[in-house]
Parts: sequence; structure tokens; C-alpha cells
Amino acid sequence: MEKRRVLLGMSGGVDSSVSAILLKEKGYEVVGTTLELFEGSNCANTDTFKDAKVICDALEIEHYGYDFKEEFKKHVITDFINCYANCKTPNPCIECNRYMKFGAMLRKAQELDCNYIATGHYAKTEYSEKYNRWVLKKSNAGKKDQSYVLWNIPKEILEFILFPLSDFENKDQIREIAKEKNLKVANKPDSEDICFIPDGNYKKFLEENSDIKPEQGNIVNRDGKVLGKHAGLYNYTIGQRKGLGISNPVPLFVLGFNSEKNEVIVGEEHELYSKEVLVKNVNLLAVDEIKGEMDVEVKTRYSAKQAKAKISQDGEYLKIVFDEPQRAVTPGQSAVFYVDDIVIGGGKIV
Repeated sequence: MEKRRVLLGMSGGVDSSVSAILLKEKGYEVVGTTLELFEGSNCANTDTFKDAKVICDALEIEHYGYDFKEEFKKHVITDFINCYANCKTPNPCIECNRYMKFGAMLRKAQELDCNYIATGHYAKTEYSEKYNRWVLKKSNAGKKDQSYVLWNIPKEILEFILFPLSDFENKDQIREIAKEKNLKVANKPDSEDICFIPDGNYKKFLEENSDIKPEQGNIVNRDGKVLGKHAGLYNYTIGQRKGLGISNPVPLFVLGFNSEKNEVIVGEEHELYSKEVLVKNVNLLAVDEIKGEMDVEVKTRYSAKQAKAKISQDGEYLKIVFDEPQRAVTPGQSAVFYVDDIVIGGGKIV
């Protein structure tokens, strides 16, 4: 008989708590774990651990806590700081998913004799006859779908990942299950901030945890004309309009940066659009390589709509050519490729 022991990441929230219930109902032997990632973070503060432990006790499942602060700093926080130091806009959840939730946690699962790992993400894994392998797919949750932030997990482990919430269409359904089971986290609010910056002030975090400090420079247009002053390149991101402090007949937006000259480059909205984009650090899930041109749909931000495009190999990069130019494509963010509801892969925007 197949062993069905699964290590479930428990954040103390309603999604992971209901995931535990659903897995038990399907006959899995569930072991809960809470990863301590950063001092005072939403992912790992005392209340988080206590809430997860209470849920596990109520459901009569084992619960383990692990200190992964050093690994989290190495793989997630260092990348976050380096991105801003190099005028890029990071998405730390993507690094955390690869190295922590589907890296470090997988190693703990093996130590605990679990043959699956699970999380409360809204995504889906299944075997695809078309691609002759296990694939990552969108969930049924529409705008709540989180397949975008999972593109960078190793494809070799997809068959060992369970997403119990894959078929739910909205969070209300999840909360209803929690209420039926009398879980005290049923109405616990979602965390919207970066977990290690609970107050949302990433600028303060950078100043206190890195060598990045306010350094005044010029705000210029593409021709180099000085239009104003800035107080540090890390205060800005591509597409930003507010906070420029510039009076101009038409609205101006951040187009990019000249780090050598410590300049923020601004322009009109039509200058924000890109037809072609390069990505690096590519992770292909559904295929082993891109041969010639491949028709896909691409998301360039978690909240962005998918856009039709062609992808092809271009030396060490993948090149994306959009059918229609896309607004504010931002270095450091991820471009994720889809065919129907299957994640082909993704990469970091150059």
C-alpha cells in the first residue's frame, strides 16, 4: 500500500489550517511544520507558531518548528537587498518558495519520513499526458491563483507536491470550512505585506539592513535634461508616477535608471511600453528546452493580465516578443509563461 505521509507548511493562517483538514479527510497522515524565517516576521512570529501549534493539536497531528533564519537571509533577504542595490524590483516570495518552502522544507520532509510536501498555495499539480510529465497548473481561484509565484520551484519535485486548495474558487469557501470545524483562525485576516517587512516600509528596511542609504541625484528625461532631484534610486520603481515632485504639463513616470550617474529617468506614459523583453535564470517546468519559437501567454507581474507572446532562445537568455507592447515591464520581476492553464516556466526580467 502506498505510503501517504505528508509534511504540511503551517503558517497559522486559515489556508494552511484548512489544508490540514482536507488532507486528513483524504486519508493522508499529516505532519505540520512552521519555519522560523525572520525575527518578527508574519511568517514566523510567536503568534504564528502558537496558532499553528493550536491547530495541529486540535486536529491531532504532529507539529515541528525549524529555525531557517540563516538560510532565509542567505537566499531571500540578500537577493532582496541586491536587487534594490542594482535598480531592480524583487519579488521575495518567489525566492522563498524555491529555497525555503520547496527546498529546505523538502529536506525536512525526507528526514521525517514524509513522501509528500504540501502548502496552502492556490495552485495545482497533476500528470500531463501532453507533456509526458508532472506539471504545475493554475488553480480554480481566478485572481487568487498563485501559480505565478511558484514558477521557480524545481520540476523534479512537482510529483511530490500537494496543493489541497487547488479546486476552490474563493477564500470565502475556505473560511466556511474553518468555521464548520470551529477553528479560531477562520476569520484571521490575510497578510498582504512582505513577511519580513510587516510595516510595509521597505525603504526603512533597506536603510537599516544594508549599505543602501539616501543619496541625492538628478531626475532627468531621456535627453538628459534635469527635471528635479531624487533622494535615492531605491525609492523608485518603473511605472511610478507619484512622489516625483516634478511639475510638468503632462504626467511623468519612471522609465528606468542610470546607476553610474545616480539618475532616475522619467518620461511620458507611452514611453513605458515594451514589445520585446529578455529574461535570465530561466526555469522550465513543462518542457526541457524551447525549440524555435513557442506561442505562450506571459504574466510580467503577479497582478498583471496574461499577454500573448512568442518566446525563443537568445543566447543565455530567453527572448519574449509580445503581440502587443506591455506597460512597465520591470527588471527584477518575473515573467511567467503559460500554455492554457499550464506553467511552461519563467525567468527574471533583465
